[in-house]
Amino acid sequence: MAERWLAARWSAWTAPVLLLLLWSAATALEWAPPQILVSPWQVALTASELVQSGELPDHLSVSLYRLFAGFALGGAAGLAAGVLLGLSKPLRAYVEPTFNVLRQLPTVALIPLFILVLGIGESFKVFIVAKATFFIVALAAHDAIRNLPARYFEVASVYRFSRWDVIRRVALPAIVPDVLTGVRIALSRSWMVLVGAELLAADSGLGQMMEMGRQMFRLDVVMVGVVLTGVIGFTLDRTFRLIEQRLTRWKKG
Repeated sequence: MAERWLAARWSAWTAPVLLLLLWSAATALEWAPPQILVSPWQVALTASELVQSGELPDHLSVSLYRLFAGFALGGAAGLAAGVLLGLSKPLRAYVEPTFNVLRQLPTVALIPLFILVLGIGESFKVFIVAKATFFIVALAAHDAIRNLPARYFEVASVYRFSRWDVIRRVALPAIVPDVLTGVRIALSRSWMVLVGAELLAADSGLGQMMEMGRQMFRLDVVMVGVVLTGVIGFTLDRTFRLIEQRLTRWKKG
């Protein structure tokens, strides 16, 4: 058992280690000018300097605030909309065509419109994250409701459950696994959208730090942002996956 665990852990780290070695070799052999390809050691030194100066923690805290504020707003609205659409046939008839059109619009493509309406303040970043979250969670909840066995609602009808009781005691508990998967995907997607929005229009945040580094020809700063964006995205996904597994343990049993 221990040998399998170690083998699995080692295989998970193989690709990152090989990538780091390739990166180090490329800089040591000067496959590209230092202004274009900085070494991992230089990126680590720059990250340390940014942490000590307080610049990196400030940018990161702002980005995470925007992410979780928009994610909470979009997730709550998406869950409510998805459940209502899944349970109400008349509502689906009126709303579903428009919903399906709007969810096809790339969030990044809507950034100029959001800026025009909301400006480049905090509300713009929060709402662009909320938009990215809303449709993924709403679609997950909608599909989960539609795929529930009919006998669930037949039993609820026998017990004369009200519409609220059907939602609270039948629908919501049954769709938890599917909705959690949608929420996890939405969290990762929202993080990417936020960093992209900060690259285009922000006065703070991880994306803005990368953009300022680009303008000042500081590729080491840009690479700090790139690496950190990937690490945070991976950490968020893995953390939520563990939460998802813990909350849906009953399903496996």
